[in-house]
Order: sequence, then structure tokens, then C-alpha cells
Amino acid sequence: MKLSSLLLCLCLAVAVVTQTSIAKVATGTLEGTVIDSRGNTLPGATVTIQTSDGQHPHATRTDAKGHFEFTRFETGQYDLRAYFKGSYSDWHKRVAIHSKKPTPITLRIALAKS
Repeated sequence: MKLSSLLLCLCLAVAVVTQTSIAKVATGTLEGTVIDSRGNTLPGATVTIQTSDGQHPHATRTDAKGHFEFTRFETGQYDLRAYFKGSYSDWHKRVAIHSKKPTPITLRIALAKS
């Protein structure tokens, strides 16, 4: 066998081993609604999600129906809360994201009196 053929075979073997050893990370979706203390939805509220140790924060805004969604997040536990016009919801701790089905949650904000 020629040296060039041997090197080609070696490179292909390394490529196959590398591809099969890369772990696929399971991801899931967390979705929900932000409401006030009367049960009215809050469009335009900001929802923040982060790992339970406070790392990797991400934020999104609710749509016209007060709905939000975080997609393709690694499965695991996260903390989240919502903000709207000077008021925050309580932190929801250790909310689990699963790969099989979306995790639903409702965040309630007691709005400050104007």
C-alpha cells in the first residue's frame, strides 16, 4: 500500500471516530404566559431565563397575547422571572426543560399602583 493511500485511510478513520464521538445535546422548549394579579395577559413583558447558578441569561418579550417562548435550550433546570412597567414576578426556581414536550409556565406580576 502506498504511503498516500495509508494516510488517506488514517484521515478517514479519524474523521469517522470524531463524528461519532461528538455528543448530541438534548434540547427542549419552555413556553408560557405573563399575567397580572387579575389574570390579564401582559403583552410586551420581558422574560429572563438563566441557569440556576445565575449564568447565561437570555431574555425575550411576550407577544400581543402575553405569550413567550425559549426554544432549543439544553435540557436541565433554569430560573426565570418576568418584568413589566417597573414590576417583577417572583423568581421561578429550578424550572425543568425536557426534550420530549414543551415546558409550560405562567408568570404572575403584581403591578405597581400608578
